[in-house]
Amino acid sequence: MTTKGNLTRQHILEKSMQLFSVQGYFNTSIAGIVKATGLTKGGLYGHFRNKEEIWYAVYDECVRVWKGVVFQGVRHISDPLERIERVVENGLKNYLGGGIFEGGCFLFNALVELAGQSSAMSNHVLKGFKAFSALLRLWLEEAEQQGRLKDGLDLDGIATFLVISMNGAAPLYAASHDPAIWQQTLAQLQLYIKCLSKQN
Repeated sequence: MTTKGNLTRQHILEKSMQLFSVQGYFNTSIAGIVKATGLTKGGLYGHFRNKEEIWYAVYDECVRVWKGVVFQGVRHISDPLERIERVVENGLKNYLGGGIFEGGCFLFNALVELAGQSSAMSNHVLKGFKAFSALLRLWLEEAEQQGRLKDGLDLDGIATFLVISMNGAAPLYAASHDPAIWQQTLAQLQLYIKCLSKQN
């Protein structure tokens, strides 16, 4: 059962997520969050102790949103290379191109902004990127064990390259809003993934 408190907390997270995405963590103030949510400071502090605590909760919510988009329709795909193709397409077309966040990818923006400013927070984000890379590596290993991949491939390097390429499109698209950015990135990565297969 959804309580009023849970709805208020969710409202705070949604408004804060957009603020952090557009303005960044350091340029977002508690006063700005209070204004965006329409709450009083007391109402806000009834759910969160400080801005950092809000950010960590926003991060968790953003990961939930990201997973919901990026892994949509993936669970029932038995072919590991097709699985990789689907998450790449979902990530670029539906997540980045779908305009989930007004200021672009919250996760990428946070990683760039917080690097050198807060090691605890930036490492928290980086851990998520590394986990995604590790999952892609696991699927590549699965394809290799099935004899689907060309011989002698650097699976760690491929997984890292896919993550870097997907995230490299994020700031360019956020700055230009030109769909050709994610469309061209997607087309090239699809071609790249196909080139990994023994069938090509």
